[in-house]
Amino acid sequence: MKRNLVLVVLTLSAFLGNLAWAGSARQDSTERLQNSADVLKEIANAPDKGIPEEILGDARCIVVVPHLVKGGFIFGAKHGRGVAVCRTDEKWSAPAFISVGGGSWGLQIGAEGVDLVMVVMNDKGLRHLLSSKFEITGEGSAAAGPVGRHASAGTDWKLNTELLTYSRSRGVFAGLTLEGAVIQQDSDSTTAIYGRDVPFKKLLLGEVAAPAPAAPFLQAVSDITRQARAQEAREQAPEKHRP
Repeated sequence: MKRNLVLVVLTLSAFLGNLAWAGSARQDSTERLQNSADVLKEIANAPDKGIPEEILGDARCIVVVPHLVKGGFIFGAKHGRGVAVCRTDEKWSAPAFISVGGGSWGLQIGAEGVDLVMVVMNDKGLRHLLSSKFEITGEGSAAAGPVGRHASAGTDWKLNTELLTYSRSRGVFAGLTLEGAVIQQDSDSTTAIYGRDVPFKKLLLGEVAAPAPAAPFLQAVSDITRQARAQEAREQAPEKHRP
C-alpha cells in the first residue's frame, strides 16, 4: 500500500513538473514572438539608419533574434533564440523557432547583447535556411546590410549575398562578427507553441497554420514589408503620377 502511494506521488509530481515546464516554455516562446515584433519594427524604422525599402520589399525570409548574447576573450561565443518566417504564394509563413550558436576566433574582449535581424535575399539563402542547419560564412553568403532609406547602388546584395544582417547593440564589444554562427531549429520552443516538434521546412513553406501567439509578429512583418513595397512603388512612379 505504502509503495503504491509513493508511486502515485512520484507520478503526479512528474506530471505537474511537466505541466509547469510546458507552461513556462510556452510563455517564454510567446514573449520571444512579441519581442521579435518589437525589435523588427524598431530596427526597420530607425531614422536614417533603418533597413532600406528595397531590401524589405524583396526579402524572401526574415529572421529576428532579440538579445543575441556575444562575448569572449580571445575566443568568442554567441548564443540566442529567435524566430524566422518566409514568403509563401499568399502570405508569410507560420514562424519557425530558431537558435543561433557558434564560436569565432580573433581579437575579442568584452560582452554584448545584440538585437539581430537577418534578411534572406535569394533562393540560395532560402534553401540554406530550409535545411534547418545553416552555418553563416563570410564568403559571399552573409554580409552586414546597407542602412538608410535606400540601399546603395554600389552594393552587390541583389546578386551574391544570401543573408543581410542588421544589429542593435546594447554593450561594448570589439571584433563583432557572425561568421561561423549556426542557425538551426529550436525544437523545445516549437513543441511549446505548436504542441509537437513540427519540421522546420513545413513551417517555412507555409504548410502549417500560424498559432494565435504568432499574430503580433506576423502583423509586424506584414506591415513593414507591405509599407516598404508601397513606398518603393511610389518613388519609382513617373513624376506626373506622384501625389
